[in-house]
Amino acid sequence: MLIEAFEDRYLLGVAQMDDTHREFVELVNQLGDATKPDFIHLFAELLAHTKSHFESENALMQESAFPAIGEHRDEHQRVLGELRRINDRVQSGSTFIGRAYVTEQLPVWFQLHALTMDSALAAHLNKLETQLVE
Repeated sequence: MLIEAFEDRYLLGVAQMDDTHREFVELVNQLGDATKPDFIHLFAELLAHTKSHFESENALMQESAFPAIGEHRDEHQRVLGELRRINDRVQSGSTFIGRAYVTEQLPVWFQLHALTMDSALAAHLNKLETQLVE
């Protein structure tokens, strides 16, 4: 398993984000054990999922006037760029770099991103929600 089972430390208290992160973790973990044909298919699925995931988070940041939107959005763009470049190679049948990225880079990135940038966004959203209820 490349990313530990989705555990409490990744839960942010924003259902939309938690559900998307759970799906992301499942996809990454499936890639870890995938045969070459399955890896090619799943990597394309990971790219599509991540694009949708980031678009959703970007919309949440925009709608809520999240103060760190620039840095967070830039990080999304960086990771999407990496995924797109690697996907081009994977879809042409060259999976070596894709496998290395999925096993060595993506789990570390996700843990850091979820526990820092996404955690800050979730805290911001939860604070706004609390203020609306009061």
